[in-house]
Amino acid sequence: MSDWNPALYRRFEDERTRPAAELLARVPLEAPRFVVDLGCGPGNSTELLARRFPQARLLGTDNSPAMIASARERLPAVDFELSDIACWQPATPPDLIYANAVLQWLPDHATLLPRLLSLLAPGGVLALQMPDNLDEPSHVAMRQTAADARFAAVIGDADKLRARVLPVAGYYDLLAPRADVDVWRTAYQHPMADAAAIVQWVRATGLKPFVDPLPPTLQAEYLADYQRRIDSAYPARADGQRLLAFPRLFIVARRRD
Repeated sequence: MSDWNPALYRRFEDERTRPAAELLARVPLEAPRFVVDLGCGPGNSTELLARRFPQARLLGTDNSPAMIASARERLPAVDFELSDIACWQPATPPDLIYANAVLQWLPDHATLLPRLLSLLAPGGVLALQMPDNLDEPSHVAMRQTAADARFAAVIGDADKLRARVLPVAGYYDLLAPRADVDVWRTAYQHPMADAAAIVQWVRATGLKPFVDPLPPTLQAEYLADYQRRIDSAYPARADGQRLLAFPRLFIVARRRD
């Protein structure tokens, strides 16, 4: 994929930051010394961490140069670095590893999450939130559009573009042998102005691996077809708005030692 677009991501920053704040509210730490924002994006979640833990050493990390540049501009006093989460290794064990809407892009959670838990300092916390929306109309429509012969030859197998997250109980069983686990799932309901606004929302994230491989002409055709599906799947409500359901899965795991 091409690099991420911080400006496009920030168009719905308030809505994207709400689950980040609700995740942070459930973190059972008072004064951590070292906090890592894993997959920090443009720094909106890092800013929440800086406000909650002003005395902590704070590190934001992401694999997108554009996102890191945006985060540094937003929070010049915070350290940021480029890294690949799949092989990321901190120099010092963190007291908190916080990952907002990033781990859904990585496969093999049965290996990844225990590894992240093992990187924590004794008593440290792994806190993460992931979209769990692959069965929502917004994402079903992505795959249906990608199955069209015009796009399928370029996009390939759409079912492999993002791994499915585990069920809630699956994550509990994965982490409970080594941690005290708080896990829950919430479906947010976001009022959106119209079908085009929903397309803009997902264009910054979930739609990206579908659209990026296509040449410009096919991108325009894909987006037009996709928007027609979205217009049908999300009818106008009583006030004219469209209601975008967005399920998210939350985990707060405190390592036992």
